[in-house]
Amino acid sequence: MASNDSERRPVIGITTYVERARFGWWDLDAALLPRTYPDAVVRAGGVPVLLPPVGTGFAELVGRLDGLLLAGGADVDPARYDQRAHPETDSPRPDRDDFEFGLLAEALAADLPILAVCRGMQLLNSALGGTLCQHLPDVVGHQDHRPEPGVFGECRVRLETGSRAEDILGTEAKVYCHHHQAVDAPADGLTVVGTTDDGTIEAVELAGRTFVLGVQWHPEEDNSDDRLVAALITAARARAAR
Repeated sequence: MASNDSERRPVIGITTYVERARFGWWDLDAALLPRTYPDAVVRAGGVPVLLPPVGTGFAELVGRLDGLLLAGGADVDPARYDQRAHPETDSPRPDRDDFEFGLLAEALAADLPILAVCRGMQLLNSALGGTLCQHLPDVVGHQDHRPEPGVFGECRVRLETGSRAEDILGTEAKVYCHHHQAVDAPADGLTVVGTTDDGTIEAVELAGRTFVLGVQWHPEEDNSDDRLVAALITAARARAAR
């Protein structure tokens, strides 16, 4: 018997990196993504689809998705928020920026449920007119948010009462983080709903949408807690059933 829409598993698009990679006999550019992202979507009840940063078929993509997960990765080009690059800012990735800014605009216009992770949250803020702190240690005086390259830090995030994030996670969450940038001036319409003791903005929400939540940490790295991804799946399933 065919499943109806309410039983169908939501299709969740996940943005990907383009990096030089070695596998088998090959050493070449590849579209890739840490497996923790699609695994988290599967555990939460969704179907993951990887979205490489190529082409411009944003409307066609959004029309085939039930939700969008904006993944982490390299720094957003500071020119996107009218700043010069800090010495510690990553070299620009125009292909990924172009693709993800275009995809996000289409997703927002369609009210597609969105979970924006790390770079994804920074991209969301930049796309809506906010700015970023380009090197967080200059502001907070420590490197706890990124202890060293390739190592996740741990921090506690306080979540605002009455926020969607608080409804999902409670008033406080212990999270895994790996970032040297963060939201500085939040964009109009974005509400700050999570911070750490040092004042770093760790979660934002966009009012008036079905589900648009940005988190500076990496929920996909905690395979014992899929509540954030599950909330995205729930919102995507409800949208698909409408």
